[in-house]
Amino acid sequence: MKYLVLLGDGMADYPLQELGGKTPLQVAKKPNMDRLAKEGVLGLVRTVPPGLSPGSDVANLAVLGYDPKRYYTGRSPLEAAGMGVELTGEDVTFRCNLVTLSGEADYGEKKMVDYSAGEISTDEAALLIKDLAAEFNSETKTFHSGVSYRHLLVWRNGPLHAKLTPPHDISDRVIGPYLPQGEGAGELLSLLKESQRILANHPVNQQRMANNLAPANSIWLWGQGTKPQLPGFYEKYRLRGAVISAVDLAKGLGVCAGLEVIEVAGATGNIHTNFAGKAEAALAAFRAGADFLYLHIEAADEAGHHGDLETKIKAIERIDQEVLGRILQELPAISPEYKILLLPDHPTPLSVRTHVADPVPFVIYSSEKKEPGSTLPFDEESAARTGLFIEPGHSLMDRFLLG
Repeated sequence: MKYLVLLGDGMADYPLQELGGKTPLQVAKKPNMDRLAKEGVLGLVRTVPPGLSPGSDVANLAVLGYDPKRYYTGRSPLEAAGMGVELTGEDVTFRCNLVTLSGEADYGEKKMVDYSAGEISTDEAALLIKDLAAEFNSETKTFHSGVSYRHLLVWRNGPLHAKLTPPHDISDRVIGPYLPQGEGAGELLSLLKESQRILANHPVNQQRMANNLAPANSIWLWGQGTKPQLPGFYEKYRLRGAVISAVDLAKGLGVCAGLEVIEVAGATGNIHTNFAGKAEAALAAFRAGADFLYLHIEAADEAGHHGDLETKIKAIERIDQEVLGRILQELPAISPEYKILLLPDHPTPLSVRTHVADPVPFVIYSSEKKEPGSTLPFDEESAARTGLFIEPGHSLMDRFLLG
């Protein structure tokens, strides 16, 4: 038996007036997802436990079968694991976004123009982080380059309990009310302000502005945490497998769970990612003997954060056609016995441009046991109509693998 989790990050949404009261999942052309829903078990699952923030870190941890209330220690330490950055028990890590802020003279009066600095390329970002590291690295602080706008600060005995805000939660807002507060606020704010001095006239940003692209003119620190301790996925389920993703968060979850991380050339975390390459990597891993694959695709989430309806629908359709369709066509020749779990981790509604904790639709499809007579497609409303509701969310993996 082969097991595939296909996770479309942020695919779920709210009904939109411009779609006639429907969601992007309801209007997207996705025959393969709908086939799974009609022949599988469709329902809703609460991936974010009450009281926890609806981040991809919490939600993916739950989907992978780990109770976030027990194992969650912060977002950035998972990303550190995905980047291969070794942590000690004294280290506090921070997600370091490269962002675009507006031009007001007073830092607190600036607006968060773009939390991703125009989805800056990884190569450009690496040059910026290199120069930030040259300025800021010390015996206690080190900057590490990641993918696109997503980077890392490791701070020995850093301010774990600072109050920090994800930048994608404050798009187009004045940043003053969301600047660091509490423990270490002064030093954190100093890093943000000093980063502007280094980045403002950096050659990378000068070239980006000359090309009418958003400059990465500040860093933004958030998502702090400490090194997690997860029981191994093999110890839990006696399955060996891998994670495929463009983003360090999902890769890091795999590393912490003892899963192999499979790199895919051209995987970007947005609509320009290598959809077909991810499908082929999954099929190749199954051919090579993997039992379990966690295939994470970020594109719909990024579109949700940018409020980009057209791109969100396109992302869903490309996942359906280029990933799921390809896998459904070729997987039976590799193993006639297989199961697929399809779901988002959380909604990223276009109307709010950030994550929410609402339950998400899921479907469990088995090649051996097709469910008779269902006519419901894969979307939020249809999943709710089934009456099947899974809570806590981390129990869904048990149902998928052991049920």
